[in-house]
Parts: sequence; C-alpha cells; structure tokens
Amino acid sequence: MIEFKNVYKRYRGGDQDVLKDINLTCNDGEITAFIGPSGCGKTTTMKLINRLINPTRGQVLVDGKDTANVNPVELRREIGYVIQHVGLFPHMTIAKNVAVVPRLLKWEESKIDPRIDELLNMVGLPPEQYRDRYPSELSGGQQQRIGVIRALAAEPKIILMDEPFSALDPISREQLQEDLIQLQKDIKKTIIFVTHDMDEALKIADKIVLMKDGQIVQVASPEEILRRPANDFVKSFIGEKRLQQAIDLPTVADVMAKKPATIYPHRGLAVAMKMMEQKQVDSLVVVDEKNYVQGYVSIYDVTSAFDNEDKKVEDILQPFSQKVSPEADITEAIRMLDEGTLSYIPVVCEDGKLLGLLTRGSVVGHVRNVYAQEGLALQNA
Repeated sequence: MIEFKNVYKRYRGGDQDVLKDINLTCNDGEITAFIGPSGCGKTTTMKLINRLINPTRGQVLVDGKDTANVNPVELRREIGYVIQHVGLFPHMTIAKNVAVVPRLLKWEESKIDPRIDELLNMVGLPPEQYRDRYPSELSGGQQQRIGVIRALAAEPKIILMDEPFSALDPISREQLQEDLIQLQKDIKKTIIFVTHDMDEALKIADKIVLMKDGQIVQVASPEEILRRPANDFVKSFIGEKRLQQAIDLPTVADVMAKKPATIYPHRGLAVAMKMMEQKQVDSLVVVDEKNYVQGYVSIYDVTSAFDNEDKKVEDILQPFSQKVSPEADITEAIRMLDEGTLSYIPVVCEDGKLLGLLTRGSVVGHVRNVYAQEGLALQNA
C-alpha cells in the first residue's frame, strides 16, 4: 500500500507549492491512474514514491514505512519504473537490458536466465528470437514491452509508469493497454500509471486520481467518475460525449435476471433434479437461508452423483469463479460472461447476498426492451 499524508512540494527558489496537501491511498494489487492537464503535478506526485523527488512537507509511506527513512538507491531497486521513451540501453542486448536490476541485486545467474525467458514469453516475444537482439532492431511497441518487463524483472511489488504509451501510434498504444490489463490479472502488482489521456485511464485503471494545480480534485473508480463527476472541471476534463455515453449505459442491476433459480445446500439431489425440471434450467445457484451465495450445482453434477442417496447439494456444489456487483460496468461484466465457463454470473451485493444473475438472455432481453421502447416513442412522436 502507498500512502500520501498531507504532502506538499515547493521547489527551491519557488514562491508557491506545486503540490498542495496531497492525501491519498493506493491499494495493493490495483492500477491507480494519475491524470490531469499539463503541469497539474501528476508526475511530481508519482516521483515522490521512489524519491526521485522528496516532499517539502508531509509523508509518503510504502507498506507503512516512511520513504524518507529508506535509502533512495535501495528503494528504487525495489520499485519498477517505466518511462515514456523506454530508456533501454542501446549497447545491451534485450536479455541484458531485462537483467539489469536482478544483477544489481546480485541474483544468481541460474535464476536470472529463466526469469528473462519467462518475462519475454509473458509479453509474446519468444526468447529464442528476441534475447540476443538489440533495442534498435525492435519496433516502438516491442521496445515498450521490454521496458515493462524490465521493470518487472526483479519482482517488485510496485511499478511506476510515466506516460509509457504516449509516444506510440494509436494501434500499438491500444494493444499495449490491452496487454497491461491482461498482464495485471496475472501479476497483481501495485501500479501507478501517469497519463494525460482520459480514455486510457478509464480503460486500464481501478482508481482514477484527477489533479489540477497541484491538488487532487477527485478520486474515484472509472464507473463512479463517469456517473458522478465532482464538479464542472471534472465534467469538462472527461468530456460531454463520454459523460453522455455513461448516462446511457445500463448497469448490471438494470440488465440482470432478478429471480434466479436457487436451492439450499442441505437439500437432496432428487429435489435439485425436480427443481431444474420445473424451472427449465440446467443449473441452480446454491444459497443459504440468508441468501448468501455458496456456489452452484449443474445437471451434470447432480446426475453424476445421483445414485448416492446420502449426498446433498452441499456435497457436490462448485464455487463461482466470478461474481459481479450490481453497479459494475456492463461492458466489463459482459466480457467476463463471454470469457467464463458458465452461461451466467451471480450478481451480489457487498456482503455476498444474491441479487440476481447476469445471463446472455437477460442482456438480450434488456436490449430488446430498449429498442421496443424507442420504437414506441418514435411512433407516438
């Protein structure tokens, strides 16, 4: 966890603070995007984390430790750093570039080589083709991928990314954004991502920190910042088109099926079979008496264990690999639905109680109803 506590910054000889009373928490395993107009203080704030800049007042804490009390060289070796213009060493091969920090940390060579291969494979650059190449032999997008995995090489918990994709063409930039999203699912690092592009922040971030004139104007999830911008500055920075699209976009709560077929865990398999027949479904959501989700049973699970009369639903239920909140971004929820093994995802409130199911049928039904209402409105116009 990274914490900023009452942080101010004024450069030597300056007559005003460039950062003013920054209070912020960046959670472990999340991407926090700093965004705002040029000169707002987003890069300065990020550089406080690895002490490329020191605060004039206040504290920056990493995992509860004040960074002012940590040797800056040691601190930086434990924090990955990706910059806009990559910063690869041109006279070094790709393998040597990736190995820079592990070697500074005196890793054994027997550990470094497999780590290089692992990272190259992770970003789709086969080691046998790319280990011995030089940066000049790679495209801009490939170089930036190397920059990212170099920051990951020593397995840091924190990675700082300062507008890493802004110098790339739109196609390469979009692909690297997708790569980062997929990569984060596997590595679960604490990433601080500085950008001036609102679309990029909305796409990759778990939390957006919008800054202006050295101050934080709003901290929110992408969904919240679109639906509830804090003030006129936030609205203007997001843009009218994005705000209108957010208003028009339904939430999971709007789309979900509100009366899913459920069963208690203590019920028998014959009862489960009968309920599936009555409800005309091939699986049931298992909930306890207070409606907390326990998992699910499919027709295959029931028939496979049916000959054992002593078995209950609780003996064969399977946990859900994914759940979604009612306020979740519908486009992300639909993507989860497409990528999952089940044809539905349970919609749960914060404490885990079942509210409904997001299914392909409920999505299609919502779209059909919207078009029907629009058609009726046009007829009556």
